[in-house]
Amino acid sequence: MMIPMNAFQRESEELRAQEMEAVRTVLDSGWFILGKQVESFESAWGARIGVKHAIGVGNGMDAIEIGLRCLGIGPGDEVITTSMTAFASALAIIRAGATPVFADIDPDSALLDPKSVERCIGSRTRAILLVHLYGQVRDTDRWLTLCRQANIPLLEDCAQSHLAGTNGVRTGSIGTWGAFSFYPTKNLGAIGDGGAITTNDDDVASTARMLRNYGQSTRYEHPVLGLNSRLDELQAAILQVRLRKLEESNLRRQEIARAYRQGIHNPKIRLLGLPQSVDSHVYHLFVICCDERNRLVDHLKGRGVESLIHYPIPVHQQPPCREFRRDPAGLHETDRHAAACLSIPCNPYLSDVEVSTVIGAMNDFR
Repeated sequence: MMIPMNAFQRESEELRAQEMEAVRTVLDSGWFILGKQVESFESAWGARIGVKHAIGVGNGMDAIEIGLRCLGIGPGDEVITTSMTAFASALAIIRAGATPVFADIDPDSALLDPKSVERCIGSRTRAILLVHLYGQVRDTDRWLTLCRQANIPLLEDCAQSHLAGTNGVRTGSIGTWGAFSFYPTKNLGAIGDGGAITTNDDDVASTARMLRNYGQSTRYEHPVLGLNSRLDELQAAILQVRLRKLEESNLRRQEIARAYRQGIHNPKIRLLGLPQSVDSHVYHLFVICCDERNRLVDHLKGRGVESLIHYPIPVHQQPPCREFRRDPAGLHETDRHAAACLSIPCNPYLSDVEVSTVIGAMNDFR
């Protein structure tokens, strides 16, 4: 039996029963799109993030695209972001009609390097999209200052950072808006696709609600061209149940991460830097770096430990994105990280015995 990266089947019977009851409630209601369940989840998620508005949408990529369109960012505009991310981060920028510009990362965290971002800012720069990669947030004051000086908004890709925060401020409430994914593997995951935009900006919220529903303001009136991107009632009901356990599961992820940091001691394996505060990393992924990654993957598999690579081919190396502008100093740290990074199990259902097994397997790699 492999120690899994994800273990959905290990949900408690109590939680599963609550989810089934939530599904039954939706079926009995006869209302499946943009109803009371979506409204209730939006209210709960906005309150948990600490913002005035949460707008449920079809998925995390749509959340970014809709957020950009709410700000009028489109053709001729550039958005600076990272190439060390899921392809959806860049694809959303492209779908909005704008162009991504890739800055390099800090090797200690794999997050965007502010100095590299500064080198990328140009006359067409309209925003910075900060990706809270692996579930971590850092240097928020520095990012806000940089954006204020450049007179551009700070935008947040929070697909992996559910309830991560710093100084009492959670991701999704730091910039002009935050974009969340509720893909099943996320810390807060649905049983299908789902996403949300969070914001304190009334105009952004109002426009996002129109854009997600064909650009419709009231029934059959379409003042703008929109999308079909609506969080459905079933996913919203499931998310409300799972939201009750989110803090608990995040704490377990952090506990596992501490055990890894204390227990893994192997000169062939490099751990990323410590989080800046207790809550600034919720460990959607626990990522290590190893120059002999393929051999390590085989070694772990032989010891019954699953692993995955997030992400082996950075966005700037993907064929549709090779010609996009990037840091004139290069993306060397991004390339190095992509060649060495490896994710090991950190899901909240792991037992202490399994965590010890992972640590032993990592330390036995020679």
